[in-house]
Amino acid sequence: MTGKMTLPKLMEAFDTDAECREILEDLRWPEGVACLRCGSKSISRITTRKQYDCNACRYRFSVTTGTVFNDTHLALPKWFMAVLLMCEAKKGMSANQMKRTLGVAHKTAWYLCHRIRKAMSEAEPARLSGHVEVDETYIGGKSKGPNWRAKKAVVLGALQREGRIILRKGQDSSHGEIRRFVWDSLSDSTVRLITDEHAAYKGFSDDDTIHETVNHGRKEYVRGDVHTNSIEGAFGLFKRGLVGSFHQISHKHLDRYLDEFEFKYNNRKNAHLFRDTLTRLVTAEALPYEELTA
Repeated sequence: MTGKMTLPKLMEAFDTDAECREILEDLRWPEGVACLRCGSKSISRITTRKQYDCNACRYRFSVTTGTVFNDTHLALPKWFMAVLLMCEAKKGMSANQMKRTLGVAHKTAWYLCHRIRKAMSEAEPARLSGHVEVDETYIGGKSKGPNWRAKKAVVLGALQREGRIILRKGQDSSHGEIRRFVWDSLSDSTVRLITDEHAAYKGFSDDDTIHETVNHGRKEYVRGDVHTNSIEGAFGLFKRGLVGSFHQISHKHLDRYLDEFEFKYNNRKNAHLFRDTLTRLVTAEALPYEELTA
């Protein structure tokens, strides 16, 4: 699987179950099929059942065992199409759009999208270095009344200029929450931290890291190359996706939408995004329906 995947290429290369299983096998076991129970590479194929039989411990398994593909009745070619659609949808794809495109039930499309988002999440994202912008924004609800922020979900963001982004749904916008996020996001090789004048960002300067701010309260947004325009631009792109594609989302599932946006942003120059997302789907921990709807 080389080069950027397109819909015509996908339909030609992976229009059968056998073709899909072949590439999943290569992605899951690049050094050869290994038993999921004991790790032995002495494997026999049961072609009539699309399974492998371990010659060491007699455990039977398939390429989809333990993955998001295992307990679904959706054909693998449709799974592949769903992955490509989500990878190529810059502002995201709603369950309703997926339902119409694939011709499946809404429940199937909704679960499908969330499982792919789960695979896109990073368990422990690498910390940022160089010149890093940090800011926070608010999602959902109306910006009216004295306590309008309490009705919204806070999203914390850190962006390395010309590099990666880290997004996290905050429990609140307290100083402690924001400061923990900053400490978790910056590496020892962070040269400069750039924020607005929020009091929670004070005290991050040291011998290795310079902290510079712009005073939004006084209408100062740019001072030379000191600004938070990059992270604010990323927030704006995420919000436009919510309004244009999803219209509204629950705070409960906000983390997964942030994971999807973060993954696609950090892989915006990756010509193998489709392949790498498939790899995650056969190696990442599956998301049970019961957990998703709990």
